[in-house]
Amino acid sequence: MADFRKLEIQGGTVSGDPESDSVVKLMIPAVQTGYTNAQIDDYGGRKRSDYLWHANNRVTLSLNARFSHPADKLVGTAGFGFWNAPFGDPTTPWPALPKATWFFLAGRPGDLPLNPSGPGQDFFASTLDATTGRALALAPLAPPVVLLNRIPKFKQTVWPRIQHRLGMSYQQIDEIDITQWHHYQLDWSPVESTFAIDGKTILQTDQSPRSPLGFVCWIDNQFMQVTPTGRMRAGALPLAEAQWLEIEKLNLKNQQS
Repeated sequence: MADFRKLEIQGGTVSGDPESDSVVKLMIPAVQTGYTNAQIDDYGGRKRSDYLWHANNRVTLSLNARFSHPADKLVGTAGFGFWNAPFGDPTTPWPALPKATWFFLAGRPGDLPLNPSGPGQDFFASTLDATTGRALALAPLAPPVVLLNRIPKFKQTVWPRIQHRLGMSYQQIDEIDITQWHHYQLDWSPVESTFAIDGKTILQTDQSPRSPLGFVCWIDNQFMQVTPTGRMRAGALPLAEAQWLEIEKLNLKNQQS
């Protein structure tokens, strides 16, 4: 088990011990302006090249979790999994291209370009790796692709291929009540990522980001819109009431053969 950092920004609080089996509560308060965040992670103070988790064989994350609000009512973002903190961190402020494998909640009006058939919002499992050679090769094509994605037929035909080259996979999670306790498990290896809820596999994909990554579990009031047609917006949303994410029995394992 890693040493965890508790990150609390503008009234966000983390109570409980992540290294025990007891409940850990990440809560953000009602706010009118500004960014609030409650987070635990294991990469604070580390260079990205020194992040702890390497999928040389298989990394397993398991925990029980419940949210204060349904996915379509929660404001901001929340989730748990592995990523490379691409937009910076208080201890590593410079940005990087993103890579991640995680359970992610994007509250409305958030919209991430992961879902091949609609908005990338509410609660879902997903992967992304924009750091590979096949992903970087797309960079010169970005402006024309953004323009052509405004044509529905082009978007339906070409965008899924681009998503594949960006290491994107996506599975909407709408068959469970996330305000109740559920068991979540993520198995991440060099060749696949597998997501399960209550012992049932919901997504198994060969899209798997490269190592190393850091563990993160958080809730905040941020939104981001990055759509295939080039719309990009981000910011902090007002909260009319407090929101929280509770987890228990957090377990992280790097299984060697």
